[in-house]
Amino acid sequence: MTNVGSNFGFADPIDESIAPASEERREMTYIAAISEALREEMRRDPNVLLMGEDIGGDFGGAFKVTKGFTEEFGEYRVQNMPMTELSFVGAATGMALMGLRPVMEMQFADFISTAFDSIVQYAATNYYRWRGAVPWVIRAPADGGLRSGPYHSQNPEAWFVHAPGLKVVAPGTPADAKGLLIAAIRDNNPVIYFESKPLYRAMKGHVPAGEYVVPIGKARLARKGNDLSIISYGAMANEALRAAERLAAAGIDAEVLDLRTLKPLDTEAILDTARKTGKVLIVHAANRLAGVGAEVAALITDEAFEWLDAPIRRMGGLDVPVPFSPPLEDAYRPNADKIYQTALALAQF
Repeated sequence: MTNVGSNFGFADPIDESIAPASEERREMTYIAAISEALREEMRRDPNVLLMGEDIGGDFGGAFKVTKGFTEEFGEYRVQNMPMTELSFVGAATGMALMGLRPVMEMQFADFISTAFDSIVQYAATNYYRWRGAVPWVIRAPADGGLRSGPYHSQNPEAWFVHAPGLKVVAPGTPADAKGLLIAAIRDNNPVIYFESKPLYRAMKGHVPAGEYVVPIGKARLARKGNDLSIISYGAMANEALRAAERLAAAGIDAEVLDLRTLKPLDTEAILDTARKTGKVLIVHAANRLAGVGAEVAALITDEAFEWLDAPIRRMGGLDVPVPFSPPLEDAYRPNADKIYQTALALAQF
C-alpha cells in the first residue's frame, strides 16, 4: 500500500480548474454533493464503509446525508454505531490498518472531543511510529448560525491542525465539498473533513459531472483583486465574497482566497496574495484566539512582512461558548457586514 502519511509538502499555487472528468456541470446543494461523493466512492471501492450514529436504515443520519445507503450497500458497509465516539474511532483505526477505508460521521463536530485520544494519540501517530497507514475520514458537521447552542455549533478545527499526522480540510462550495471528500477517502492518512452546516441546504453550486478530485493542500482563488486580501474558509469564504461585492461598489477591489485545506496549508497561495495586495484580513467562524488565522498571520509576518502596507487583521468568533440566543449568536459570529466594515477600515489604513 502506498503511504504518504508524513508527507506534508506543499502543492503548487492555485489551480483554477479542478480537472473534472467532464465539462458538464449540474447544480446541486452542498449536502447533496457530500452524499454523492460518498455514494460514488462506495460503488467504486468495496473497502469504503460508513460508521456513525443513526446513519443507517430509513433515518440516514441527523442531516439525512446517508439516507437510502443501507438499502444499496447493506448493513455491513453502513454501520450504526452506539454513542461512543472514542470506541468507534478506535475500531475504525484498526479497520484502516487492516486495509479498509472507514468514513465516520460525527453527528455534530462538537462530539468529536470524546474521541480525541483515539484521533491524536493513535490514528495520527501510526505512520510516524511504524509506517502504518490509517486511511480513514471523519466527517464533522461544524459551525453555527443555526441557533443550536453551544453543544451543536462549535468549530474545533484548530485542535486537529495542531496534531501532527492529521490532514484537515474545510470546503466552502458544493464542488469542493464533493472533490475534497473523494480526495480524503482516497488519501492514506487520517483526514478530518469539516462540513459547514449553514451551507448544507442553503448553498447551491455547479458541480462537475463524472469523477474528479480536488487536491488536498491547494487553496482556491475565489475572487481576484488588487487592493486587499481576505483569506478564509468554509462558510466564511462565502461571507467574504459577499463582503467583497459590497467593497467593489465602494471602489475597493478585494481578493478572496479560500484555503479549503487547513493542514497542509497552501503557503504559496497565502504568500502570493499577501505580497500582491499588501493588506490582509483573515476570517474564520471559530474562536479568534489561537485559531487557524493566527498561524496564517504568523506565516505572512515571517515570510512577507516587507510587502505589507498595513497590520494584518483577524476576525473570528468571540472567546465564549456559542450562544443559543439569536441576537447573542449574531454578535458572536462574523458575517458579511462585519467583514465589510473591517475590510473598509483596512483599505483606508
